[in-house]
Amino acid sequence: MREGSRLSIRNGRLVDPANGIDDQLDLYIAEGLTVGIGETPLGFTADRTLDARGQVVCPGLVDLCCRLREPGWEHKATIGSETAAAAAGGVTTLCCPPDTRPIIDTPAVAQLVLQTAERVGRVRVVPAGALTQGLNGEQISEMAALKQAGCAVMSHADRPIRNTLVQRRAMEYAATFGLTVFLHPEDAYLRDQGCVHEGRVSTRLGLPGIPEAAETVAVARDLALAEQTGARIHFRGLSSARATSMLLEAQARGLEVSADVSAHQLTLTEADVEGFDSNCHLIPPLRTVADREALREAVRRGAISAICSDHQPHEADAKLNPFPETAPGISAVETLLPLTLRQVAEEKVDLGTAIKRLTVGPAEILGLPIGRLEPGRIADICIFDPDAVWTAGADTLLSRGQNTPFLGWAFRGRVSWTLLAGRLVFERPGKTP
Repeated sequence: MREGSRLSIRNGRLVDPANGIDDQLDLYIAEGLTVGIGETPLGFTADRTLDARGQVVCPGLVDLCCRLREPGWEHKATIGSETAAAAAGGVTTLCCPPDTRPIIDTPAVAQLVLQTAERVGRVRVVPAGALTQGLNGEQISEMAALKQAGCAVMSHADRPIRNTLVQRRAMEYAATFGLTVFLHPEDAYLRDQGCVHEGRVSTRLGLPGIPEAAETVAVARDLALAEQTGARIHFRGLSSARATSMLLEAQARGLEVSADVSAHQLTLTEADVEGFDSNCHLIPPLRTVADREALREAVRRGAISAICSDHQPHEADAKLNPFPETAPGISAVETLLPLTLRQVAEEKVDLGTAIKRLTVGPAEILGLPIGRLEPGRIADICIFDPDAVWTAGADTLLSRGQNTPFLGWAFRGRVSWTLLAGRLVFERPGKTP
């Protein structure tokens, strides 16, 4: 669909948690903006109509952690391949961590990512700027320049800053410019060479474990520094019950702290590592059933305000070594929505709350005016069939990375159309009205 086209979406179940909407309402789009909800705007004539009967129409999904691998890791994936996969998963905005090669620690690299995404990408890409130069944890980066270049947040990817003084200075600098700091809560010394959760499964399999304390010690440190500096912080990828309770306590004290959880952490546990499945080699690791249930409850209550994919596509060779030597991470952007819908099916959360955690929740963390459907706002839209059943496999996933433990899983809920600023960026074959 060309820019400036007029589009109507008819007969769908419109779900917009930001505005408390859950009803069968038609949606009207023109010039990339939502121009009407319910009644046809005066003088509106659609160039195309999408029949969303039996489908859910919601804001486009916002993913807080999605690695595109470009620049520097193109043997794993590219901005073109992974934004196409994101669009197929209903994602219209994604935040990519700064651990590209070169690191996103200068305006030039940030602009390179943005310009490449503008040229070949299917969705809106928001780069996270590096907290320190080269992500080496020693010298803080020029955050003001990175913000001006288009970095909405600052991050240290999945590399904890070992020097507490450097982290304090970085948080102070970020606070000066009103930048949210994304933190991976992990004590590097306690993690050591661990690759799975420290517990009965790691003991039985003889794999080096990562104790829960590796996360909780880091959370305690980061909360203390946030209180000291006044920085707004976001915990990227909580995995333990104790960490969620610490988060709740901090929020109750009024600290500006938020958190997200990866969708797979709401589904899998340490038991899924049985059989040495390297696709379950994750950082943070899959933890216990009790941890998973605590994460689910924190999502339901809103202490954890975003669910993300933590998408990390790898080439096949990266997962072929003995378990501890394989690269951690899974290809996950296309299973973000169906895994979240599993939580709805299992009655862990209602549909409105689930969509909120995928849309306006992460949008607010990024500080972007997206994730909601209102007249005059950008028309980023996801339309999915909640009853469509499909099986994850090489023939159904668009990501270049096939490293996922969900290959062969049957999912319920599949995207039919994705619109970015009113423009169709994905259309499921056979969905032409």
